[in-house]
Amino acid sequence: MQFEVFTLLPEVFPSYLETSILKRARDRGLINVRVHNIRDYTHDKHHMTDDTPYGGGGGMVMKPEPVFEAIESVLGRFDYAQDASPQTPPASVSNIPIILLTPQGRVFNQTIAKELSAHPHIALLCGRYEGIDERIREHLVTDEISIGDYVLTGGEIPALILIDAISRLLPNVLGDPTGAEDDSHAMGLLEYPHYTRPPEFRGWHAPEVLLSGDHAKIDKWRRQQALERTFKKRPDMLEKAELTKEDLKFIEKLKAGK
Repeated sequence: MQFEVFTLLPEVFPSYLETSILKRARDRGLINVRVHNIRDYTHDKHHMTDDTPYGGGGGMVMKPEPVFEAIESVLGRFDYAQDASPQTPPASVSNIPIILLTPQGRVFNQTIAKELSAHPHIALLCGRYEGIDERIREHLVTDEISIGDYVLTGGEIPALILIDAISRLLPNVLGDPTGAEDDSHAMGLLEYPHYTRPPEFRGWHAPEVLLSGDHAKIDKWRRQQALERTFKKRPDMLEKAELTKEDLKFIEKLKAGK
């Protein structure tokens, strides 16, 4: 899978991308991340990528020219319909999603990560300063994503979050082929507790069922633990989770305090 990142701070990315799972995925050719410095697409001696907002106000606004030129130089030019509404995305020949990382976007979650993992090629535009010139949003960006209801100084950390979350869902990126399936949120519930050696530590014991070798009992225990943890920490998730009759009976016991 190919990620194209457009940013004013390319130095943010190498340290994270050169470690752990993402590094191994890159080394094996499972993902490729190209980071593009928007300043490289300016034509003045100061490499200006921002300017004061029309109408006054605080902060600076990212200029449209270098952003358009950066993305079009990498992905190719788009067919901009002159009569298109502001909400109409550009008609890209390659149909590559161009995602603006912004607090105004749809809030990122596991479902969106899975949706985006189906694309072979994704572009991520990191916002900064007070915001971007609205013409970028209207005529270049095809999607907007936020990582939560708070404001950061830029879109670089959100871009890394998307790369990480999406990459985990790609075939062969994780050592365990089914590893992502049991993650919190992936199955609609929070993940069950994990234990490893030693079986006893400071008088605290790992659950006997996990040492039993009885995989049917282990699966049942894990499912119930996931249900209980979700019930206590994120009960809102149970409204959307796919639950069996057995799950529902167990939840009723939890509600009754049994």
